[in-house]
Amino acid sequence: MQKKEGGGRTSFEAIETQFGIAEKEVIELMRKQMKSSSFKMWRQRMNGRQTKHAALRSSDVSRFKCSRQKTISSNKISKK
Repeated sequence: MQKKEGGGRTSFEAIETQFGIAEKEVIELMRKQMKSSSFKMWRQRMNGRQTKHAALRSSDVSRFKCSRQKTISSNKISKK
């Protein structure tokens, strides 16, 4: 079985650039909006991820969003 790639690849810096929300605020938002068990699983995935900060990413990754991602009305990047 192949490892599924998908959500969670957006760096905290990209989120801050697009939506003006700092890493700490993202974590607080996720804690409030997700079920407790889902939040714990998300935090486990985020701890140790190389893609959570732009500085830790591979130089091959230079985008904020997937080419197939639908436009989001408040997403500044998708408007370009």
